[in-house]
Amino acid sequence: MAKVATGLDQFVEKFWKRFRGQSLALLANQASIDHNLRNARDAISTLLPGQLKILFGPQHGFRGEDQDNMVETQDYLDPQLNIPVFSLYGNKIDSLSDILDPIDLLIIDLQDVGTRVYTFITTLLYCLKEAAKAGKRVLILDRPNPLGGAIVEGNLLRPEFYSLVGAFALPMRHGMTMGELAYLFKDAFKIDCDITILPLKDWRRHMLWKDTGLRWIMPSPNMPLLETASVYPGQVIWEGTNISEGRGTCRPFEIFGAPFINPSIIKKGLAFRDIEGCYLQEYYFRPTFNKWKGKLCGGFMIHVSDPNIYRPYRTSLALLKIIIETYRDEFAWRKPPYEYDFERLPIDLIFGDSSIRVNLEEGKDIEELLEYCSKELEDFLESRRPYLIYKG
Repeated sequence: MAKVATGLDQFVEKFWKRFRGQSLALLANQASIDHNLRNARDAISTLLPGQLKILFGPQHGFRGEDQDNMVETQDYLDPQLNIPVFSLYGNKIDSLSDILDPIDLLIIDLQDVGTRVYTFITTLLYCLKEAAKAGKRVLILDRPNPLGGAIVEGNLLRPEFYSLVGAFALPMRHGMTMGELAYLFKDAFKIDCDITILPLKDWRRHMLWKDTGLRWIMPSPNMPLLETASVYPGQVIWEGTNISEGRGTCRPFEIFGAPFINPSIIKKGLAFRDIEGCYLQEYYFRPTFNKWKGKLCGGFMIHVSDPNIYRPYRTSLALLKIIIETYRDEFAWRKPPYEYDFERLPIDLIFGDSSIRVNLEEGKDIEELLEYCSKELEDFLESRRPYLIYKG
């Protein structure tokens, strides 16, 4: 058995007996596995035959089959269990409370990646609100934050920028598990819902994914490796620009660039402190889909050499700043729509604060931008304390 036992592992080992005779719904996907690589659907339906009535999938689908943003998975009938499978991505979640009517308990088992903009967090919040509206109980099978729970980065989301990629005032790298976020959301949004967290066993806040002994199963099509998750809190910002974030390559987010970028020029302009803990390999690539499809792009592949000192948000912010300054005529912010928001700039939704974009456009120093975040992070670390389940 893995060094760390997930909430699903705990459920399978002994807690399943508490739920005999109840009608169950499950929100999960292909990464919702136990230590034997068995999916939560199969584990639960084997232990509690006939009790699973509904399956839900987050963005990309229950099976993780759908690419990119604003691509909705079709509902279907599960061929093994002969029960409906609903996608909760997009506008479908608004009817969730009605769909939950015949069930007693909603089980949530999703692998987050530790970054605010990953939509699974918002899906969790919506599910808690809808379960409360329907008067249903929720059981969350917790999973590790792959980036650990000790380090946080970035500015806090402003309420005026709440969206599918940011539903609460979290920093970009939040350092919390889904179970801890559920406790925070319940209190912050005054959600009147019976929530039970089945916690991890033997996980500590300082632990990165490599310390858990667990196998990485990609939680979404563009999150293939642990290395992807490691750079994502910074590299996701390219989604708000005309720079390719590497979609259409085999290593999205690790690889990034554009046809107009000369990587050697960019690299020379970076300060050493901006790329600590990683190596920027000059890289050329042709995306097979998404931005710059079929075009030769110059850029980099990020290799994380020391995750303890590497700061993805700082690194990508520094890269963004120098690319803006070097290629003012070619660089552009992506226009709406983005994640079902048709009015606000995608980069403002990603940053969760339009002043970051404005300061970059005005050439503000990276240190000044990061100082802007530091006090907020101190406040966040203090405010999240009551909701933490795991020690250092």
